[in-house]
Amino acid sequence: MNAFNVWIRSAGNASRVRVEGNQNAQWLLGQLSQSFVFKSSEPVRQVKATLCCTFDVPYGSQTTRFSFERLLAAIPEVTLMRESE
Repeated sequence: MNAFNVWIRSAGNASRVRVEGNQNAQWLLGQLSQSFVFKSSEPVRQVKATLCCTFDVPYGSQTTRFSFERLLAAIPEVTLMRESE
């Protein structure tokens, strides 16, 4: 699989994740589901007029923003970007 961009932004008690391409978003969710830290996400939404998809990942007792960013950064195919707050 080729590398793709993933942007994250804090959304209160969750991270808003934006991924290049629906297929990449589905693949990423599959990778995240293998982690004990990752429990669930909100449904994937297509961003109008772009090829990007978004979903929210809520923070929990084992998931903080920092641990979620570290998890994403450890996936070789992910080029992690940070969106402005």
